[in-house]
Amino acid sequence: MADIQGTYDELFSAVPNKLAALLDEGDVGGSAAVFVDGEPVVDVWGGFADAGRTAPWERDTITNVFSTTKTMTALCALILADRGELDLDAPVARYWPEFAAAGKEKVLVRHLLSHTAGLPHWEGTVEELHDWPAATARLAAQPPLWEPGTAAGYHSLTQGFLVGEVLRRITGLTVGEFLVRNVTGPLGADFHIGLGAEHDHRVARTLPPPGRDEDYTAGAADPGPDPTPSSATEFRLRDANATAWRRGQIPAASGFGNARSVALVQSALACAGTVRGVRLLSAAGAARAREEQFSGEDRVIGMTQRYGLGYGLFGTTFGWGGWGGSLVMIDPDARMAVAYTTNQMREPAEDTRGLDLVMSAYDGLQGL
Repeated sequence: MADIQGTYDELFSAVPNKLAALLDEGDVGGSAAVFVDGEPVVDVWGGFADAGRTAPWERDTITNVFSTTKTMTALCALILADRGELDLDAPVARYWPEFAAAGKEKVLVRHLLSHTAGLPHWEGTVEELHDWPAATARLAAQPPLWEPGTAAGYHSLTQGFLVGEVLRRITGLTVGEFLVRNVTGPLGADFHIGLGAEHDHRVARTLPPPGRDEDYTAGAADPGPDPTPSSATEFRLRDANATAWRRGQIPAASGFGNARSVALVQSALACAGTVRGVRLLSAAGAARAREEQFSGEDRVIGMTQRYGLGYGLFGTTFGWGGWGGSLVMIDPDARMAVAYTTNQMREPAEDTRGLDLVMSAYDGLQGL
């Protein structure tokens, strides 16, 4: 069995055992964490940080979590709303006047968070992703593909710019800066949007699924029979492993962290807004994440989805996952957050690793 490092409560031994099994099945490296009441009952890692399997995955190894980053951006928006500085029912144009162009004057802030704004596709270049003014100007000029609020389509890359520009107009800060000042800094959480060069040596580059190379592209695992028309840019794994991606502010997808940092931050929503004595938002503000905004078929993913305010809803739990396999699941009823990060991609249609680890965490919860 693969060697697993870290600590865990014996009640939750199914989680490190599952991580070891994934490594035994061929995964290169990863980390898993379970927090209950804001404290770790599992904080483990194993495997390697490089394709050659020469550099062990260490306690402070971080990796790109792709769309799990959306949960960090959503939390920032919920914090701002809880402070009364952001009205989720307001038109986006109240904060970002240029956004009213091309029939978007009725798009509400809550539509951005729930993938119902009608701007699901990134139609700029890959280089433009790293140019915030160019990216946001492009989205401000773009017409919606449907009447906002009437349908949903996963905004895989665009959501971070949309929510992030609203935050920037209000606070003067990028999402990454706001996150450090208001969330990760106070909590001591090792999560970054806009990664500094001083952290590069800790990064486990993302590896393609077996049999693929760095030209592997992002895309829905099972697009619908009549997918939303798109001139979307093809985004490849090599683009995500580039230095520009690490430095950039792509708040829907360019976050770097490990399972410990993701579970710690999202424990704020599992624990009614306060974790380790740090109050990020009120209990009512934390509960807003679970307010259903849409339920039905996602026009981009082609599957039934339920969306809250920045999070996917799954029964009484909520959270989201990222390209490549990372995941966070939050259960306020159990005051639990479960996170998984990995540098090893698998084909999306076959990837159940994160959910398997979540189910392993519930095995331990039964014993508490």
